[in-house]
Amino acid sequence: MKIYTKTGDRGETGLYGADRVTKAHPRVEAYGAVDEANSALGLARSLLPSTHLDLHDLLERLQNALFDLGADLATRLGSPYEKNIARMDEKDVEALEEAIDRYMEESPPFTGFILPGGHPAAAALHLARTVVRRAERKVVALGREEPVNPEALRYLNRLSDLLFVLARVVNQREGVREEAWRVKRRR
Repeated sequence: MKIYTKTGDRGETGLYGADRVTKAHPRVEAYGAVDEANSALGLARSLLPSTHLDLHDLLERLQNALFDLGADLATRLGSPYEKNIARMDEKDVEALEEAIDRYMEESPPFTGFILPGGHPAAAALHLARTVVRRAERKVVALGREEPVNPEALRYLNRLSDLLFVLARVVNQREGVREEAWRVKRRR
């Protein structure tokens, strides 16, 4: 199988189910942003010390879930191809909430805004968080034009929260001090 198909050379792509749309379609923008988030998680995983086996496993599961989410977003609601994909559901969101609760116990107390950064893996997790937020905005925009699975939006919202917590956990485990936002003083 060749990696190039030439079917997108005119700026169109196929949704799951063979519908052709422009590559700038809000649905393509939404699942494209999810793909970016997945790559950002891959970067974070590659920078994570090997001693953090639990986080490696969690990030791998999240990356697989983002592929599921991409398929969800690439398949219109009501499509006859829906039966071939696993839509995000309440259990997926609950799994993220459980992970947030678990890792919040390990993260330092939250006292205010912090600057994204610290250990390279933590900085990459912060970057992934912002990419997930962009994906969330793209799904909101898509939802204004076409119906979308509401659990997809909830999933992205919780995922960004989890990535924030994980970044803080990595910094905590690695002994890297977080820098607080210093509010500009009025003159």
